[in-house]
Amino acid sequence: MRKETPEANKPLRSGYTTGACATATSYAAARLLLTGEPTTASTITLPKGQHVEFQITNCLLRDNNVGFASTIKDAGDDPDVTHGATVFAEVSLNKQPGVYFHAAKGVGTVTRDGLALAKGEPAINPVPRKMMTLHLNQLANEQNYSGGFDVFIGVEGGEDLALKTMNPRLGILGGLSILGTTGIVRPFSCAAYIASIHQGIDVAYTNDVQHIAACTGSTSEAFAIKQYPDIPEMGLIEMADFAGAVLKHVKHSPVAKLSIVGGFGKLTKLAAGHLDLHSRASSIDFPFLAKQAKHVGAEDDLIASILNSNTSLEALKLCQQANIPFANRICELARNKAKSILPETTQVEVWAISKKGDMVGHANWAFGSKPKATDSKPKANIKSQPGQ
Repeated sequence: MRKETPEANKPLRSGYTTGACATATSYAAARLLLTGEPTTASTITLPKGQHVEFQITNCLLRDNNVGFASTIKDAGDDPDVTHGATVFAEVSLNKQPGVYFHAAKGVGTVTRDGLALAKGEPAINPVPRKMMTLHLNQLANEQNYSGGFDVFIGVEGGEDLALKTMNPRLGILGGLSILGTTGIVRPFSCAAYIASIHQGIDVAYTNDVQHIAACTGSTSEAFAIKQYPDIPEMGLIEMADFAGAVLKHVKHSPVAKLSIVGGFGKLTKLAAGHLDLHSRASSIDFPFLAKQAKHVGAEDDLIASILNSNTSLEALKLCQQANIPFANRICELARNKAKSILPETTQVEVWAISKKGDMVGHANWAFGSKPKATDSKPKANIKSQPGQ
């Protein structure tokens, strides 16, 4: 668990994602169908190998041979709109092998391009789908079942809860998204998170790590590891949305090389000059994106389409179709913003990746700007960091 901010001197409790809840309930419902045995607990394996038990509030067989199971979403101490909501699964058997996903009441449907899922798909994200598929296939093998499953995932009251999220603006209509890349919800504490970033950089600095990779999430971290397999684990910094925390601290605890790896949307914010990449502090600036697309050769009709885009990924797709090096331009501007903060002894590059973890843009190495006289002898400020 992460330590809480100084304002509330107690540890923060982690919770579980809607994707983990959906996995636990679909597994319990499918097991009921294949064994005839209801359960009050469902144990699943999360993407990083943790085994977690979920309490099942209802597990019963409905008409037409449909298995139903539900659980209460526990987000820990994170201010999540779905905390306390009932996540449920309705599962039926399908003669065709495979797992087929559907939106039940309270889960939305994708209606626009630019997201990880195609239009018309239920808003059940790729990692939760993978988790459910893995568990249901394992169950089928255990029970010598050769068919498949139709899985309907829902959230009670999800339609109203979704109005408190970005889903309607993104074109996800009718309910919530089923999310999660690790299965675990980390409680959001800015001070604690920034302190952990600083400590990570200080550890790398103290151990003479010359190249660190600051990543916005697990997908970008996986890309960094693949791109630079020689970077030690302590050189991987999970910066999330806090690009400024990384850049300002590297200024005082300099390394030879800094790779910034992130999702394209977040990097558009850094390119525009924002150091906090969270939606509460900065948003996608479509006029800015249109201007940058024009800079690299976009015609007027493409610029108009970018201005009317729903997401940054939609704008990127339009430029890719027109063979415009848009993502490279965004990476270049993000790198230039980083350069303006970093000392001249640090080289910096930027990688933009897709939701699937593929590279979509890159800005090559360049040195930081000349530091001020007061920064001429930078050193790690380890003792001042909380938790030492």
